[in-house]
Amino acid sequence: MAAEPGVRTAAATDAEGGPPRGTAGLTALLTCAMAFSMMQLFLLGALGPRLVGELGISPTVLGLTTTVGFGTAAVLSPVGGRVVDRVGPRRCLVALLLTSAVALTLIGAAPGAGLLLGAVALGGLPQALANPATNKAILAAVPGPQRGPVTGMKQSGVQLGAFAAGLPLAALAGGIGWRGAVWTAAGTAVVAAVWAARRLPADPPPAAAGPGGRRSLLPRGHIAWLTVFSLFLGCGIASVNTYLALFGAQRLGLGPTAAGALVAVLGVAGVAGRVWWSKLAGRPGLGEWLPGWLAAGAVAAALMLAGAGAFHPLAWAAAAAVGVFAVSGNAVSMVLVMRRAAAGRAGLDSALVSAGFFAGFAVGPPLFGLLADAGRYGPGWLLVAAEFTAACAISTLWAARDRRATPAGAPA
Repeated sequence: MAAEPGVRTAAATDAEGGPPRGTAGLTALLTCAMAFSMMQLFLLGALGPRLVGELGISPTVLGLTTTVGFGTAAVLSPVGGRVVDRVGPRRCLVALLLTSAVALTLIGAAPGAGLLLGAVALGGLPQALANPATNKAILAAVPGPQRGPVTGMKQSGVQLGAFAAGLPLAALAGGIGWRGAVWTAAGTAVVAAVWAARRLPADPPPAAAGPGGRRSLLPRGHIAWLTVFSLFLGCGIASVNTYLALFGAQRLGLGPTAAGALVAVLGVAGVAGRVWWSKLAGRPGLGEWLPGWLAAGAVAAALMLAGAGAFHPLAWAAAAAVGVFAVSGNAVSMVLVMRRAAAGRAGLDSALVSAGFFAGFAVGPPLFGLLADAGRYGPGWLLVAAEFTAACAISTLWAARDRRATPAGAPA
């Protein structure tokens, strides 16, 4: 696929088959942007035991933070995709990072649930811009053969954010308090915004944006299938992200830092999984089947969590498996979106699929929270397994229909 129209290309190939000039720096920046787009929610999950104790919030309210953040992101995503298509990725990525900094600053200042929920709602805007802006930048600046690996690496930024929240920032909270740790993350986001403003090529004038902005906001065809798949996938992943550390502290007897390390294990495994599976997702005929395979692996991971109450070491293996399989499914879906997006519509198509994912993040944790409040973590993990099973069934059905609809020898 050629570079997206209306966006200046910033990278060129050094030699035939070689890596594009400047791709390493661009990949690092996009990875950083993805990490900060969801940093506030990973921090709330990793710092959950401290927040429940200091602010006096219940597990249900902790889950509600995820609902508010991702509900806002789901509502804003289609409009955010149109904005990215019209004004370009550089402006949107700088806005993403600055807004993340403001949201983190407010979270660190929150005296109770009210301001906390308001700050998380503001954090929905960076989430809505993240996939459309980063995908648009990749289409503009990275040659086709490199897009799968670059997409996998930048999508792994979300899991790098989970790792940062679960280990170094959680450990920092033990020394300077959870508010200081959150404010440290906010300052780092400002530095990243300056980096984006200096590193990314200038966007074209907004009037020169592609024609996709006036197209329908309703997902159709393969985008509709990927959106529904992402909805159920998001339900399960969000429940794990939000309650894994609290589960470790309340049911496995782990201290706050060790419980946060469970989230870090998920993050490290997610980085490896997203990079590996995204490389394979670029292969026509194979990539379409990967979401179903990954969702099946996620079902096994959720069942391991259900058994961890009886055999505690299973929790660590399950956290790694959720990273390798479940969180990798979102990266694979982004590769498929970019591979098959219509010209000028990559931002909007990415946003529509992301909206499904975010809606799942909004719905999943409150359902799990009702069970967690009653101390029923086992049934909660079985609910997550059912959500992953639905994602597996939907994606497998789509892949089978897509294969029948694609003529033999035609590109997918």
